[in-house]
Amino acid sequence: MGIQYLAVLILVVLFISYKLLHTKHQQKNLPPSPLSLPIIGHLRILKPPIHITIGKLLQKYGPILYIRFGARPVLVLSSPAAIKECFTKNDIIFANRPRLLAGKHLFYNYTVLAMAPYGDLWRNLRRLTTTEIFSTTSLDVSSNVRNEEASAVVREMYKAYSGEFMKVDLKLIFSKLTYNNLIRILGMKPFFVDDEIVNPEKGRDTMNKLESLFVVNGIVAIGDLFPSLKWVDHWRVEKIMLKLFKKRDKFMQNMINDVRARRLSASSSSSFNTVEDKKERKESKAPIDVLLSLQKSEPAYYTDDIIKGIILMMFDLGTETTASTMQWAMSLLLNHPEVLDKARREIDHIVGYDRLLSESDLHKFPYLHNIINETLRMYTLGPYLPPHESSDDCTIGGYNIPKGTMLLVNQLGLQNDPNVWPEPMMFKPERFEKRIGENENEGIKWIPFGIGRRACPGEGLARRFLGLTLGLLIQCFDWERVGGQMVDMTVKFEMERGSFHKAKPLAAIYKPRKLLSNVLSQL
Repeated sequence: MGIQYLAVLILVVLFISYKLLHTKHQQKNLPPSPLSLPIIGHLRILKPPIHITIGKLLQKYGPILYIRFGARPVLVLSSPAAIKECFTKNDIIFANRPRLLAGKHLFYNYTVLAMAPYGDLWRNLRRLTTTEIFSTTSLDVSSNVRNEEASAVVREMYKAYSGEFMKVDLKLIFSKLTYNNLIRILGMKPFFVDDEIVNPEKGRDTMNKLESLFVVNGIVAIGDLFPSLKWVDHWRVEKIMLKLFKKRDKFMQNMINDVRARRLSASSSSSFNTVEDKKERKESKAPIDVLLSLQKSEPAYYTDDIIKGIILMMFDLGTETTASTMQWAMSLLLNHPEVLDKARREIDHIVGYDRLLSESDLHKFPYLHNIINETLRMYTLGPYLPPHESSDDCTIGGYNIPKGTMLLVNQLGLQNDPNVWPEPMMFKPERFEKRIGENENEGIKWIPFGIGRRACPGEGLARRFLGLTLGLLIQCFDWERVGGQMVDMTVKFEMERGSFHKAKPLAAIYKPRKLLSNVLSQL
């Protein structure tokens, strides 16, 4: 009888709590929401994979959804109009990031650009990285690096060719190439020499080490959902995070120390006087050299941690995303040879057969860019954009949104919505021949690099890298599917990372194009 009375009491308490919360919800004019329980919110119905569950809730309650992850209020959007409203009139309000435990322990106490709160620190980091790495001028300076690295892949693939179609592990090539590009753009030594990029057996230990450091698993902290239980994380989650942080920090500190040693060696062996030596270092265009020079003039601000945070941002946000997009793009091209042929004809028409295309040619290839855009639409790295958080009360779609609400923009649902994109599961690069967003009343419907103040600053770099690499592979080689079978396009959601991946890594067979044999033989 005691158990029965207890069960009835619990049900009564839950019912009363629901009524109170429901009344409060209506009074606040919050967006539509399913039944929420005290303390745990909607966690009881958010079964993994969570993005599938939330997708079903969006279908039931509409494209503006209000839920609770424990004590944390969350706004989920898949409406083009509501997304536009967030990042136009409310852009400053949603310019913050939630203060999650990972930002403290893995990202230098919220001082990495992607995790920094909106304010002076964020503005300074954004300006610094834009000026020294991502501006058009900086990208033009670093274009030689990308041309050299992409050409090296072509050269090594040509050297490995043995007179018949050769099988190649494209996933591994794209990953190694991405790491090499980013480290060289920063102004440091490449991780892989030429033959290690193409050869799957060479450089594997280095690749595994890099992935263990920069392809970080998503670690859920109880304190992120229930602030009053932060102390629980200390015994498990914080120890895991700190262990990873120490390994990664040591790796990046060694990289900075190597650059310092190189600069010191060059300075000590130089015959220049002090003024000329300073001028020489100032003229260096490599970002890492610029940052270390700035550190000498403002050591209190440009600390090693700030510099390591910039390196971390490049690797943590720029490697897996870029390599994954290239893998999906080549998979789509292999399954749609008519699209591959059309892209090759475009390149041949502009470049001809007596040279390789270079980064400076990319603006002449609209169809190649359409292929990249369509790939970015169909295959997002994750279901949502990186989370935002409201710094003040606001209204979205006529609903009141309280201060401190986490915002999740449903990128996957938006970019595959049949009401927004006709036949969304069809690979149709031609749909991008019309500029996205020409009709302002349509709202925001395509956001591969985010939107608003926190949009990805590396979009220009990513586009150049993707265009150059895919363009050269299309120009230089004939491609076929392994065994003639369609490439498996199954998407795998990795819960621990919170991201999508190609379930089966991409392999293909290739042979050099005869029309390019003279050019390729001279590489």
